[in-house]
Amino acid sequence: MEKREDHKPENTAKHLVIIGGGFAGSYLAKRMENELEVTLIDEKDYFEFTPSVLRALVEPKHLQKIQVLHSDYLKKINPILAKVKTIKEHSVILKNKQEINYDYLAITSGTRYNTPIKDPCLVIASQSCELNKYIKKLSKAKRVLIIGGGIVGVELAAEIAEKYPEKKIQLMHSHSTLINRTPKRSQRYSQQYLVKEGVSIIFNERVEYNNRKYLSTKGKQFPADLVFMCTGVVPNYEHLGYYSSCLNSEKFLQVNEYLQVKGEEKIFAAGDIVALHEEKTAQAAEKQAEIVAKNILHHIYKERLERYEQKTKPMVISLGKNNGIFIYKQFVLTGFIPGLLKRIIEWKTMQRYKARP
Repeated sequence: MEKREDHKPENTAKHLVIIGGGFAGSYLAKRMENELEVTLIDEKDYFEFTPSVLRALVEPKHLQKIQVLHSDYLKKINPILAKVKTIKEHSVILKNKQEINYDYLAITSGTRYNTPIKDPCLVIASQSCELNKYIKKLSKAKRVLIIGGGIVGVELAAEIAEKYPEKKIQLMHSHSTLINRTPKRSQRYSQQYLVKEGVSIIFNERVEYNNRKYLSTKGKQFPADLVFMCTGVVPNYEHLGYYSSCLNSEKFLQVNEYLQVKGEEKIFAAGDIVALHEEKTAQAAEKQAEIVAKNILHHIYKERLERYEQKTKPMVISLGKNNGIFIYKQFVLTGFIPGLLKRIIEWKTMQRYKARP
C-alpha cells in the first residue's frame, strides 16, 4: 500500500476501529496496521478459514490448519477480545462498558445462522467454537438431518456421507433444485453426487418443530439423532446502534459505491453484512476490504475514492475431500480438479496469515 508519510496533513485523524475479525476484518487489519492506529475488536481471538469448518467436523485435526491467532499475524495491533454492545457516533461501546473512540470505523461483523429452536440435537452450521461436542455427537448419530440445500448444506452432506457411509443422511430443501442460484449443470452434478453417496434429498419441503420432532409442512415426520441447520442466515446487526437507520428491510447494512455506510463519510463496511447483490463469499469479502483500505486513505489525503465494482467472481464448492464444482458465470467444471483447487485456496489463504509480517 502506498506510503504518504512525506505529505501527511496536519491533525490527520488516524484511529481506525474494525468490528469483526472474519475475512474482511482480518484482511483490513493486516493491510492497515502500518498505515494508521488500528483497533480490531472480535469475539474470538483467531482468524478462521470458515469454508473448511465443515471438513473439520469429520476430520478434527484439520481445525489446526484453518485457524491462526490474530496476535500471530498482526505485528502492531493488540486485538480486543470482546463483544460490541453498541456503536455511537464517535465511539464503540463494548459489553464490559469499555468505550473506544474512533476516527474511522469499519463494520465487518458478518452474518450467522439463526434459529429460535433450542434443541440439544440441533447444530447451527459453521459454529467451530463448539465443534468438539458436535464431532462426538455426529460419530454416534445414526440418522442425520440437514436443513437447507444451499452451498453449506450440500458441502456438509458430502463431507458426512464420505466419512460415514453407514449413516442415514437426509437433506431437506425448500426449493426444487440444490444450490439453486448456480448454473443448472452444477445443480444436476451436486444432486447426482449426493444421491450416489447415499444421501436422501427431499425437495420443496419446509420443516416445523413439534415436541422434539421435525415435521414437514405436509405433516410428515423426519426424526433424527442430529440436525444441522444450514439456512436462515441473518446479519450481525444488533450492535449498530447509531447506524441502525442504515439497515435495509432484511437488516443488511446499506453502503454506497465506495463502501461507505449510507450517509456517512468515515464509516465503511465490508463482508457478509453489506447489502450488495452478489454471492457472500470469502473472496468478495476480501475484495471489499481492499477497497475500504484504499478509500480510508484516499479520504484522509483528500483523494478521489475508488468504486467497488460488483462482479461475478469464481466460486468453488467442495464435495468431500477429492471432488468439487468450479463455477464462473455459466462455466462449470466438476470433479477432482475443483476439489484440489479448494484445498489450494485454503492453503494460500492460511499461508498469508501464518506468515508474520
